[in-house]
Amino acid sequence: MSDYSAPPRAGRKLTLVVLGLAALITTMLCAFALPSLHSGPHHVPIGATGPRPAVEALHKNIDGPQWDVRRYATTDAVESATKEGDIAGGLAITAQGVDVYTATAGGPSVTSALTGLGDSVAAQNTTQATVHELVPFTEDDPRGAGMTAALMPMIFGGIFPALILGSVFPGHRGLRTRLTGAVLFSVAAGAAVVAVLQFGTHSIDGDYGLTALGVILGMTAMSTTLLGLQALLGVAGFALGGAVMMLLGNPLSGLATGPHWLPDGWATLGQLLPPGASGSLLRVNAFFGGVGDGLPALVLTVWVVVGVALVLIADRRGRRTAPSRSAPAFDSGGVETSRREPVTP
Repeated sequence: MSDYSAPPRAGRKLTLVVLGLAALITTMLCAFALPSLHSGPHHVPIGATGPRPAVEALHKNIDGPQWDVRRYATTDAVESATKEGDIAGGLAITAQGVDVYTATAGGPSVTSALTGLGDSVAAQNTTQATVHELVPFTEDDPRGAGMTAALMPMIFGGIFPALILGSVFPGHRGLRTRLTGAVLFSVAAGAAVVAVLQFGTHSIDGDYGLTALGVILGMTAMSTTLLGLQALLGVAGFALGGAVMMLLGNPLSGLATGPHWLPDGWATLGQLLPPGASGSLLRVNAFFGGVGDGLPALVLTVWVVVGVALVLIADRRGRRTAPSRSAPAFDSGGVETSRREPVTP
């Protein structure tokens, strides 16, 4: 009578897999739900200028968990800091009213909240608020829909190479070919995505070459990381990496709202993942002339290094464990006369 019962080790493995998947799904749910439930301004840096008593009163009343109020000597200084991305906007308080300086391309949600804040301050002083948009989206795409939509192609641009190249060039022998293909794909796809955004939909401005380099770096970071996880851990590594990029990195990227709209811890995590860093790099290159691109570029470079390192580790392991066989020799009767056994590490 055959025994169809699963061995004890299979039962333990199944339990670990089920618990691991449940924990992953729970984490993903938290990544989607919690930031949305607690969304709003979180330590948004804004500038303030005007008479000293008025600025001090503003700082005292609103500086806290929502707004990080920074004092500037002149209105020009507030404008300059906003255009360079040092602050999300600012308020200039005068006897005639309140001038609100915004940068919608840096985060539409923050702009709306800052505009409301300006109206509130003006009402308290029985004056009017005037909004000055310093860094808008393009005229053809005033809501930034094209830039927001670019995140998914960038994420899939990291997933597809690992998935498809792994099928076309399988095994250890195809590992370096897959790595080369992933980098080449990132270059071609990144350049194409930015070309569509800038010359097709006119959703972004800025230097095409600089913006394209940023998107290429982002896609390379995602594709090499997934490729390395796949090469080292197999299907489980690819599934884990893809889930992190898609289900964790996507909602925490802050590309649609700006990172300051997410709770602090979630926002920080999002900016340390490739989708968030890629989105931030796209934003600063496309609308802020590349000012502030150092940190997201560094984050993506680290992910590229990690991905390549994983590939090299998998390659070394494959070279040590791959069987080495010589071509069999046959006699005149077709019987194999020699065979080299696999070399054990």
